[in-house]
Amino acid sequence: MQNTSTKTIGFKTLGCRLNQFETDALASKFVKQGYKVIEDSEDADVFIVNTCTVTNASDQKSKYVVNKAVKQGHDGMLIITGCMANHHKEQLEVKYPNAYVVQNEDKSSIPDLVAAHFNKEIIPTGKMQGGVFNFEPASDTFHTRSMIKIQDGCDNFCTFCIIPRVRGRATSRKVDEILTNIKQVVAFGYKEVVLTGVNISRYNDEGVNFSQLLQKIVELPVDFRVRISSIEPDGFDEQFFQLLEHPKVTPHLHLCLQSASEKVLLHMRRMYTFKSYKSIIERIRNINPLFNITTDVIVGFPGESEKDFEDSLKAVSELNFGHVHTFKYSKRDGTRAAGMTNIVTEKEKTERSERLRKLAAENKLKFRKQFIGLIQNVLVESISEDGWAKGYGENYVPVKFKMPEAEKNTIYQIKISNIDKADIEDPILVGECI
Repeated sequence: MQNTSTKTIGFKTLGCRLNQFETDALASKFVKQGYKVIEDSEDADVFIVNTCTVTNASDQKSKYVVNKAVKQGHDGMLIITGCMANHHKEQLEVKYPNAYVVQNEDKSSIPDLVAAHFNKEIIPTGKMQGGVFNFEPASDTFHTRSMIKIQDGCDNFCTFCIIPRVRGRATSRKVDEILTNIKQVVAFGYKEVVLTGVNISRYNDEGVNFSQLLQKIVELPVDFRVRISSIEPDGFDEQFFQLLEHPKVTPHLHLCLQSASEKVLLHMRRMYTFKSYKSIIERIRNINPLFNITTDVIVGFPGESEKDFEDSLKAVSELNFGHVHTFKYSKRDGTRAAGMTNIVTEKEKTERSERLRKLAAENKLKFRKQFIGLIQNVLVESISEDGWAKGYGENYVPVKFKMPEAEKNTIYQIKISNIDKADIEDPILVGECI
């Protein structure tokens, strides 16, 4: 058998931060085992595609990555994992007979599968011993921030969403495991951790809910800041709002909206009303007017009228979102919405999406201009050859500053002086180190 130190593992990750966490954990384990890890399939002995299936477009992107590797002559071990592997396992096994199709619940066992492959042993993927929380703390990752998986699966069953079918029912990681994981990655040198899962607001481990978990996290006697990833706008209690003022908790939430029409939210089977959603934002902005709230909006859900869409436009205009991720509704077989009538035409969905994106871009620029003259604590992620350091401030706004001697994974206090609008969709704050 060839020495593992001469073998290369390539990764391509699509979709959510949960996938990013799982890729980071796998990559870190491979590094410990002596493999070289890259973000490509070229010259890789093993190429792992961690797929997404949340929309039809996600499926197409995932298949494109696999097809591209095959067409470019990748002749090593090919592993297709992630949500598309759960959703389309049989089809993928037929189309790619030489690939290993590994479902989410077995993803953590991929290093064992790779070892068996090179040892010329046979481990049927259906017999793998995985587990959705059986990932080691990642010391070597593709990211500056360390993802911390606290939860998996979902019980909400929104009518448009396939995720409960491919991630399973909601389950929560043990509190002690999470706290230990955080202490370990901080010891590795990470300055920021990101709490992630499918539906983290529903976290519950033996009576400990999300707010109580967050309280235990911020009380850890180590130096780090914590960011909350995408979260559903339900189940917030008084303790949660109080914790948003804690110095370790970054002032940013990705708070899923999907629609500001009460009728559409009801048909989507969302667990909140727009009225309750708006009250959450008002409460947060009373705590901190510059608290960055980003969101998702689905355009063209079956039955969405022009009035319904205008409700969403009005909400985006009034709620001062830092960013809006706009999705055109995509029919997913196996969901309740797939059988709904009164379909919005593709032309109308495209037109509405363009209107919403234009408004969201205007609001993003307006929101970011508010930081001019203020200070952001920027965690550096990259440094260009011409000396520009780039990263994100605590409010999760991108910042760049000229400092050739800056170091990655280091936090600098930056006074914002200007805004670079070269990228109209993602203007970046510009400042100087103080």
